[in-house]
Amino acid sequence: MFLDYARYYTTLGLQLLTAYGIIKGGPYAWLGLSTLFVLALVDALLPDDLAVRQMNNRTLANIPVWICTVCGPALILVLAWQVGLDRLSGWSLAGAIISVAWMSVIAFVPPSHELYHQRGWLPQFIGTYFQVCYLDCARNIGHTVGHHIDVGTDKDSDTARRGVTLYAFTANAVLESTLLSWRIESDALEKRGYGRWSWRHRLWKALLAQVVFQGLVYAIGGGIAVLVVLTAMVISRFWVESFNYFQHYGIVRLDGKPVARRHLWNHLGFFTRPVAFEITNHADHHLDSYIPYYKLKPDQTAIHMPNVFLCFLTALIPPLWHRMIIKRALKEWDLKLASAEERELARQQNLQAGWPDWFATAKGASA
Repeated sequence: MFLDYARYYTTLGLQLLTAYGIIKGGPYAWLGLSTLFVLALVDALLPDDLAVRQMNNRTLANIPVWICTVCGPALILVLAWQVGLDRLSGWSLAGAIISVAWMSVIAFVPPSHELYHQRGWLPQFIGTYFQVCYLDCARNIGHTVGHHIDVGTDKDSDTARRGVTLYAFTANAVLESTLLSWRIESDALEKRGYGRWSWRHRLWKALLAQVVFQGLVYAIGGGIAVLVVLTAMVISRFWVESFNYFQHYGIVRLDGKPVARRHLWNHLGFFTRPVAFEITNHADHHLDSYIPYYKLKPDQTAIHMPNVFLCFLTALIPPLWHRMIIKRALKEWDLKLASAEERELARQQNLQAGWPDWFATAKGASA
């Protein structure tokens, strides 16, 4: 039981390692980014973790969530501090920027996501406005009101259609998710009798949060630090959206039909699960978004997927991602898990993507 609680401090270890690298400077500034490759390799060598966590103390389970969320903006301020001291330049500065961007994705998004899904104003407030780390304090609007309802359908910008590359998906997802959040917020304000761009709109609150945070960055490191930090934030904004690519790629669902555990991918690597606070073990999360991360049970009937870090690295070369990973997984999903209506949708997407018609092949083999 102790180990179940302890394993979720792995993420904090990554954040501290990154902070150490930035303070040390030189080649050490790349330590944060190096964890991407280490985690991809180690989780590829280890078997999947299918264990159910034996954690019943909510307070103890939430401690690493809060610490890692707070460490997200704190790590950015460490970067600003070092820039202000003029201790980073050239390749070390580039390493620090990309390392902070990576930590804003893998070490910050999962715990902040956990907080804004909790009941209570304080965790929702912190989980929402600490998202200044990647320039999207309104993210949870589109996520909870849009993605959780529309997952797997054509309406969901977080679900990539078959054949779409990581690069095309990410650029579109950043734009569509942002516009969706603003539109949902404007519609809600209008229904309450306010203007669509009333001062109550979350966009203005998000901008205020960003101004306050950048003011703090300026006070610590000066104008150059602000430019450096904004560069890291822009990179992380796109990087954050890219990870939805691996959670939902190619899954189809008939609009209006219930969301089931099969309508997403799970990545259950030994380190993937604790580092990401179970965000990659989220079948039950889409059925009930209030289930805390430590109560999510691995779907042992799901199709095996490589760890999400390895998926990201392979997707950087689209033919490799399609040929080695996702076509195999989708073929199995189509033939074993999809409903009759979903198979028709899947077949249409396969044909549009120029993929093989494995439905015809399977029918011929059965005949």
